[in-house]
Amino acid sequence: MRLRFTRQRAGMTENTNRNPETQLTMQVVNHVRSLIEGGTLRPGDKIPAEREFAKELKISRASLRAGIGHLAAMGVLNVRHGVGTFVADGPPALGTASLALLGALHGFKPWQMFEARLILESHLAAMAAERGKEEHFTALAEEVTEMYATFHEPQEYLIHDMRFHRTIAEASGNPILAVLMETIMTALYDERRKTVERSRDLKQAAEVHREIYRAIRSRNAKEARTVMEKHLKLAESAQVSEMKRGAAKKKAVRKESTEE
Repeated sequence: MRLRFTRQRAGMTENTNRNPETQLTMQVVNHVRSLIEGGTLRPGDKIPAEREFAKELKISRASLRAGIGHLAAMGVLNVRHGVGTFVADGPPALGTASLALLGALHGFKPWQMFEARLILESHLAAMAAERGKEEHFTALAEEVTEMYATFHEPQEYLIHDMRFHRTIAEASGNPILAVLMETIMTALYDERRKTVERSRDLKQAAEVHREIYRAIRSRNAKEARTVMEKHLKLAESAQVSEMKRGAAKKKAVRKESTEE
């Protein structure tokens, strides 16, 4: 599959101007896009070393990692621990549906996002069980393994979480539903990475993802749908808790600064 990137649109411009962190992330995204479109990077190629890449972009390594994480979560880059980061062999188009609508999606409430996911992903899981190919099952197994290996590193874990759900969408065999899922996943990642550091149950989440994988691998559509619904309800509760902990922490900091 050819790597494709859309040019900057009004929706993207509005989003990148929202805050410096997002702007730096999009700087990395656009730079990688230019390297791929210019033929400097091709599917399977390893990207430059972190230090070298950050120096080239004149940004911090932390900002570079955020951008790489964004691209990895979107399926454009493939991060292999201890080996390096590579351009994925067959990622979806970047920007066609997701980034162009990201700004609008940011206005959605969390419960609305999860309601949409519950309706869409439960059916995608069932379809993946019925239509998935061996290559999809292998990819799902790899992402589950990586989740177990990174549940103590929330940002890394989140990348594999996103890739797991994207693979299910691809395995459904319906490209229209996969595009809809891509739109939701991009917006979800952009918001989730702000709270995931406060998560306390990533190991439990990895176990539920393994249950989903097993149901899909055994081609049990009913079980795949049921376990996916269970996962999304737990995920919604977890994110609400993370947001509450974040709000409580901010309140405590404000109180301390006032007392001083």
